[in-house]
Amino acid sequence: MPDNYLPHQTIQSFAPPVRTLLGPGPSDVPQRVLAALARPTIGYLDPAFVAMMEELKSLMRYAFQTRNALTFPVSGPGSAGMEMCFVNLVNPGDKVIVCRNGVFGGRMIENVERCGGVAVVVDDEWGKPVDPAKLAAALAANPDAKVVAFVHAETSTGALSDAATLCRLAHEAGCLSIVDCVTSLAGVPVLVDEWGADAVYSGSQKCLSCAPGLSPITFSERVVEKIKSRGRKAQSWFLDLDLLLGYWGETTRTYHHTAPNNSLYALHESLLMVAEETLPAAWARHRRNHLALRAGLEQLGLGFVVDEAHRLPQLNAVSIPEGVDDKAVRASLLQDHGIEIGAGLGPLAGKIWRIGLMGYSSREENVLHLLAALESVLAAQGRSVTPGAAVAAAQRSYQG
Repeated sequence: MPDNYLPHQTIQSFAPPVRTLLGPGPSDVPQRVLAALARPTIGYLDPAFVAMMEELKSLMRYAFQTRNALTFPVSGPGSAGMEMCFVNLVNPGDKVIVCRNGVFGGRMIENVERCGGVAVVVDDEWGKPVDPAKLAAALAANPDAKVVAFVHAETSTGALSDAATLCRLAHEAGCLSIVDCVTSLAGVPVLVDEWGADAVYSGSQKCLSCAPGLSPITFSERVVEKIKSRGRKAQSWFLDLDLLLGYWGETTRTYHHTAPNNSLYALHESLLMVAEETLPAAWARHRRNHLALRAGLEQLGLGFVVDEAHRLPQLNAVSIPEGVDDKAVRASLLQDHGIEIGAGLGPLAGKIWRIGLMGYSSREENVLHLLAALESVLAAQGRSVTPGAAVAAAQRSYQG
């Protein structure tokens, strides 16, 4: 009888194709990190594992540029980190000012509403940074607001907002801040202590180039005080900071859930690689490769959605020329050249490509590979290009 449920005998071990990941995430995972995933699994209360946890927290503090004691990885993707911030800081009836300039600001609004909070939305045009003047006006009009939430690096558009100013405005109004740094961490400066940010989350699969599924997160002492005095349980058992403090705290190791041990090994390795390179060098590398990509794209007649002053080097939103088939270009890049780039979202669907140069994907050979492939694909669609000009422009950028 059990044999009746056996899957078809043609199913074999999965062997993924080799791709160059130049989309909005995940990014390429280096061999060191893949090797870390394959190390022997041990118990999550094993003394050796506990020692690794402390190193992991220290490495995360470096990446976030913080001394926050409550800094640890959430067992889940960046979306879980986002939800952890909201379920622990937003009580029913709380007024939360959410800055929306893309898809992920919209997800923050959804979180506020699901927590029973009241979202006051500050909208900016997609492709523009959050306007501090609009936030200041919203804070003045809502003196009873408890939290300000915004996306530092909007993955749907490639726009970078002024986190230091937005956090300062929040604090001056007596609000806590929730900051999405999923795409920015290790790609551009994330300076948690300098900003005075309160609840900051990221993702393992972007500029950290780790396997997807973990959300590095850090909380200020102001958040800890709020949690200890809130007088109610968080609406999520799994994401309740009160309970997780017992596992990720400085002195205790009380069982909460089975930790994703091997994924944590990988995150430890990826953060170690960031520390070995140093953050300034990582930021400079992302910038250098962005400038070379920009030089090549300009030779192909392609422009950017975001003004240069607010443009993310690691997430490039590129306008699709009129008459060019978005889906056909992306399909050809994937099938014929092994390159993945991202599509536009929301009102930008079909209008932009999102080209990621994140973490280990941000390498000279990837920039040159993409430009050569894109030139070939665009030429096949009948667009006039000068053979070799895009790659030559990028090479001049590197030499310069």
